[in-house]
Amino acid sequence: MLHEYNYTAANRFLTYVQIDTQSDPNSNLQPTTEKQKNLSAVLVNELLAMGITNAHLDEHGYVYATIDSNTEKIIPTICFCSHVDTAPDCSGTDVKPIVHNNYTGADFIFPDDTTQVLSVNDYPYLKEHIGKSIITASGKTLLGADDKAGVAIIMDMANYLMQHPEIKHGTIKLLFTPDEEVGKGTAKVDLTKLGADFGYTLDGGELGTLEDETFSADGASITVHGVIAHPGYAKGKLVNALKIVGEILAALPTNEFSPETTEGRQGFVHPVSIEGIAEKASIHFIVRDFETTNLAKHEARLKDIASTIVAKHIGAKMEFEVHEQYRNMKEIIDQHPSIISNTMEAYQRVGLNVVKEPIRGGTDGSRLSFMGLPCPNLFTGMQAIHSTKEWVGISDMEKAVEMIVQLVQVWEEKS
Repeated sequence: MLHEYNYTAANRFLTYVQIDTQSDPNSNLQPTTEKQKNLSAVLVNELLAMGITNAHLDEHGYVYATIDSNTEKIIPTICFCSHVDTAPDCSGTDVKPIVHNNYTGADFIFPDDTTQVLSVNDYPYLKEHIGKSIITASGKTLLGADDKAGVAIIMDMANYLMQHPEIKHGTIKLLFTPDEEVGKGTAKVDLTKLGADFGYTLDGGELGTLEDETFSADGASITVHGVIAHPGYAKGKLVNALKIVGEILAALPTNEFSPETTEGRQGFVHPVSIEGIAEKASIHFIVRDFETTNLAKHEARLKDIASTIVAKHIGAKMEFEVHEQYRNMKEIIDQHPSIISNTMEAYQRVGLNVVKEPIRGGTDGSRLSFMGLPCPNLFTGMQAIHSTKEWVGISDMEKAVEMIVQLVQVWEEKS
């Protein structure tokens, strides 16, 4: 625990989650929803009130702020980053957070939807919070711990450091981004203005987890061109592109090669959408693996399956396209071992056993790492994200605050 300090993370979090910041995957604006700036403006005002005089919100929805160095040492500039938006998967409007003090482990029936129950059987990590306090929503919305828990943790860390100038640290940058949930969290970030050497996203789950590895990711598209004819006179002429893409989907393996049949370090190919008409139809896929070189193997296999199907239909043609989405951030982070060694030291100082695990997905840290800001992901405590059963433990958030306060000191001491 931080000495003689009343943590503010929980109270900040309770305020933040009541501000609707849902992003929109169908918008071409930046940010994709203007309402994300409502929370960002609150953050700027709170940072200014702490005495962080350069905090500001830009036109694209990014919040930048700097806590100045208070040591004579030359130390790498560290950035802490979280995203303000919530996922489109579940409503984020009129969130009603509920604090469960001294949680007993009993099933919790959500008051606004009594068909939903939060149970230790479904979420065993709840056992670690018996006798502690957790926060849920009321059953109609997500909670928004992803990633307002991370936002609250960073804000509480900033508040503590501003109140305790005796804590030695280098220059610390704060970055709050929009649109992470729709894959645009780094689209307009200005890393030159940010001016950080290394970064950390606060966007992880269970206490003690440290994530320095993500999937590498591509998108792939198969477009089938059929042969169109009037359906009344189509015998021997019509080649229906919709039926062909259906055959391609049916030909995909059912016991491997897919997200529903893989785990751990296994990669997959996953169809995410279909569009088209009888004349022309397309399937869009995501391709994932921890080994970047395996992406080409998965894509070649997918192309071979599709080509075999299309070849059976005289007159049909196929286009196969691949585009890069993001890459495994470990490829970059491993080039800077002090990032992880310093982080592990901070975890140990606050009594945590480090649990390193790969993310079967991506984070802003993936893109930031390849943009020049090596950026692993730290825990916040968030659980059951993107759902109405989302919850977070207050003690987890407070432990994260304590840990990152230690982390900036480790960087100062080791420099």
